[in-house]
Amino acid sequence: MPDRDPIAEIGPFSDARADATPWPTALRVLEQARLFWLSTVRPDGRPHVTPLLAVWNGGALYFATGDQERKARNLQGNHHCVMTTGTNVLDGLDITIEGLAESVSDPTERGTAADAYEDKYGDLLTSPDGTWYGLGDTIRVGDVLLYRIDPAVGFAFGKGAVYSQTRYRFHHGSSEQR
Repeated sequence: MPDRDPIAEIGPFSDARADATPWPTALRVLEQARLFWLSTVRPDGRPHVTPLLAVWNGGALYFATGDQERKARNLQGNHHCVMTTGTNVLDGLDITIEGLAESVSDPTERGTAADAYEDKYGDLLTSPDGTWYGLGDTIRVGDVLLYRIDPAVGFAFGKGAVYSQTRYRFHHGSSEQR
């Protein structure tokens, strides 16, 4: 997990008036986003994209899934993935994080991630009437797969009066993607 803010660089496809989006701004989007899109690679090389809930916690993105779901089966053979969130309009900020999804088995880390899920999604996970009631406990006891994506590279796409593309280079050494 990164121990400091990534290096932010303005991308070549940005408006001439654009500045790089500061990491704290992108991080706020990741922390507050309610819906994410996960892209994985099928065994035959075709892409697979699916919406899901996710949390940013301790410098990484976490998501949960069943062991027979397509994304889990894809990640068994290829841990590379991309997580995206943002808006579906031509204004605001879209964020993309690329990295390797690693399965989490440590009970303390699973508990911390479950707490983060419950804090973020509230009644959807904690109320008996919630859509994903009990997910936090399912994560804690290991009845669902939990993955951590340590970011290798990220992008922020600013939309509106001034369009920008910011690239974030994380400080991981060997796992960094170009």
